[in-house]
Amino acid sequence: MKAPSRAEALDLLREFTKNENLIKHSLAVEAAMRLYAKAFAEDEELWGVVGLLHDFDYEKYPSLDDHPFKGAEILRSRGYDESFVKAILSHANHTNVPRDTRLEKTLFAVDELCGLVTAVALVRPSKQVADVEVKSVRKKLKDKAFARSVNRDDILQGAEALAVSLDDHVGNVIEAMRGISAELGL
Repeated sequence: MKAPSRAEALDLLREFTKNENLIKHSLAVEAAMRLYAKAFAEDEELWGVVGLLHDFDYEKYPSLDDHPFKGAEILRSRGYDESFVKAILSHANHTNVPRDTRLEKTLFAVDELCGLVTAVALVRPSKQVADVEVKSVRKKLKDKAFARSVNRDDILQGAEALAVSLDDHVGNVIEAMRGISAELGL
């Protein structure tokens, strides 16, 4: 599967997404995807770009009827490979697109967790991801009132699909996000 360059993907993301928090979420998912690609000896560029673009249409098309379906149409119209489009579609349960590849499973696994790690960092006195620990994320994972929009089941199912312990998975995502903490403002 041929992927666009990171610069091309970033341009596409910024074309459709103006909200800096959504851009930061995409950057966090990209970083987590790159970490896992390296761990699994996969194509870091491809995995990173899939992570970067997974929600590129969300700001413009936030309803479940549209996201990520409109994004898939846009990607197809711009000549993206169908396997790339399928990976984007598979990150959301409501699309009913099966996650058959390790790339697809990883995208699903890191998406919600990146949101939760961000939320945990923002309630730390320092507001720094450097101060986020696995146990803090695990504690907040159990607190349904905290970051209500984060789907806890997706996080648990994602770790299971990767055959990685939840603690290791949380630690991996924290590590990935620490690597780009300046870009994330965390």
